[in-house]
Amino acid sequence: MGSTSSAEREAARPAAAGRRGAVVAALMLSMALAALDATIVSTAVPQIVGDLGGFSVFSWLFSGYLLAVTVTLPVYGKLSDTFGRKPVLIAGSVLFLLGSLLCALAWNMGALIAFRVVQGLGGGALQGTVQTLAADLYPLKDRPKIQSKLSTVWAVSAVAGPGLGGVLAAYADWRWIFLINLPIGALALWLIVRHLHEPEREATAHARVDWAGALAVFACGGVLLTALVQGGVAWPWLSAPSLALFGAGLALVAVVVLVERRAAEPIIPGWVWRRRTIAAVNLALGALGLLMVAPSVFLPTYAQSVLGLAPVAAGFVLSVWTLSWPVSAALSQHVYRRIGFRNTAMLGIGTASLILFAFPFLPHPGQAWQPALLMLLLGAALGLFQLPLIVGVQSTVGWAERGTTTASVLFCRQTGQTIGAALFGAVANGVLAARLGGAGDLDSVTRALDSGSAPEATRRAIADAVHAVYLGAACAAALAFLVLLFLAPRKFPVLKE
Repeated sequence: MGSTSSAEREAARPAAAGRRGAVVAALMLSMALAALDATIVSTAVPQIVGDLGGFSVFSWLFSGYLLAVTVTLPVYGKLSDTFGRKPVLIAGSVLFLLGSLLCALAWNMGALIAFRVVQGLGGGALQGTVQTLAADLYPLKDRPKIQSKLSTVWAVSAVAGPGLGGVLAAYADWRWIFLINLPIGALALWLIVRHLHEPEREATAHARVDWAGALAVFACGGVLLTALVQGGVAWPWLSAPSLALFGAGLALVAVVVLVERRAAEPIIPGWVWRRRTIAAVNLALGALGLLMVAPSVFLPTYAQSVLGLAPVAAGFVLSVWTLSWPVSAALSQHVYRRIGFRNTAMLGIGTASLILFAFPFLPHPGQAWQPALLMLLLGAALGLFQLPLIVGVQSTVGWAERGTTTASVLFCRQTGQTIGAALFGAVANGVLAARLGGAGDLDSVTRALDSGSAPEATRRAIADAVHAVYLGAACAAALAFLVLLFLAPRKFPVLKE
């Protein structure tokens, strides 16, 4: 790979002339907003539906936001490499805040969903550019510190989102869920404008934007992810809408390949998949997104329906992994400096696979501390897996390729989560139907349990369904291990700084 040029070394420290601490604070605030808004709406749905109506389509409040974030990540990554991080982050922040204000002013469910998509269009810039700037700001030896801080902010915000949304909806008004973004986002935006100083880059003939490719990527990702998110929920998997969306998505994949091959500066360059290190990290973190669905989506249901815990206690069982994940991530530098990025990540994901595989062997009904202990260990294992891969892959490219590389990694992780939600939802419902003779899906059965009308056999059926999901997650972790073992180079080709 060689060493970076002097221009790239200079560009790798965009805040050298400013106050790096203020920029880091802005990055953490921006990351908190992006993570918070992915989950904060969930507990306020009854109040929102009661005010605006539209119960049949309220799931798009989450899907619309996440889809917009995911499909725009590659676009923002390329734009940040072309024009710099600062203008992309400023534009994304403004778009996110505009979407937040419009959400607070929404007059019906359709308008609110549309404005959540606007929010997501800005959120994609926040996620990708924040992670890229974190690598720009710090040399390799210090990157674990900032990445562990961002991991902590992300985890805490994502877990705290439902609780904060419920409090605001119950004691204020659901519109404050979006209004609260404005002062926080404005502060982050001011810090970025005031304190982030990037070196001036000469405009060249290469500073062209592949808008046709951006539109094709956006359309292709939007159609395929919509098919995955809504399949089995809004319509059956083998129904006409589902087959039509998948067919259109595959056709758009061909369009993306055709457009990107002809583009001078493609949104998704071919080297993202031709370089072994980047391709391996993309696939491994895609598997991470897949396996994370098991605890984050199904563990609260297990804790309430099988263990009989209250919602707050069930949330605590899940949230304990946010304690061990950032600590493990911060300490991972002491491991990968000795055995390398790949081997450290393999150690983490191999341990995670064993922990996930152990979940189905918990006693029935068991005690709350048992799954909580597994979650604590899982967080430590995944911290040892994710951060070395992100730091390692960012260190194999120069400034001009770092935004695209980071965006591709985050895009694969987000896509893995979307696929995991669809796949494991189908697995859970299939196991439940087999145990109960085809009587309903997981959502309807857990609602029956909440009303006190379901027998012990139903609780065992739910436990079996969640166990099957965890076995699937263990297989995803094993797949990530094999990808790193056979595809990733033993030693990452880190550039000299």
